[in-house]
Amino acid sequence: MVADDFPAFCAELLALGGPVSRRRMFGGHGFYVDGLFVAILESDRLYLKADSASAPRFEAAGGERFTYASQGREAALSYWTPPAEAMESAALMAPWVRLALQAALSARAAKAASGSRKAKAGPAAARKRPRPTPR
Repeated sequence: MVADDFPAFCAELLALGGPVSRRRMFGGHGFYVDGLFVAILESDRLYLKADSASAPRFEAAGGERFTYASQGREAALSYWTPPAEAMESAALMAPWVRLALQAALSARAAKAASGSRKAKAGPAAARKRPRPTPR
């Protein structure tokens, strides 16, 4: 497979989860399924979003976590490679895409809940600040 075709191939693998779009980012690609950011393609390796519930499944299936160098140290994101056989067909990739979608939905829900707590605190915090006097 030609390297330029690999991002398109990865998009096909993810398509059973819903409409796929991709963007170039950091020398690789980011993939969205149904508007949710679910995958990173870096150095010809596809990494799927995981959370605390799904990461052990990726690890048990032989997946590797996405890592990168940052300020002289190794940093990791919660994205994992799917099993090698899942890269063979969309049907084999489907359960892994579902896990990635669930992790993305959970992250969005947690962010929304965090935002709503801040929004509730926002007006109260605003009232505590001294108001400027009109001139």
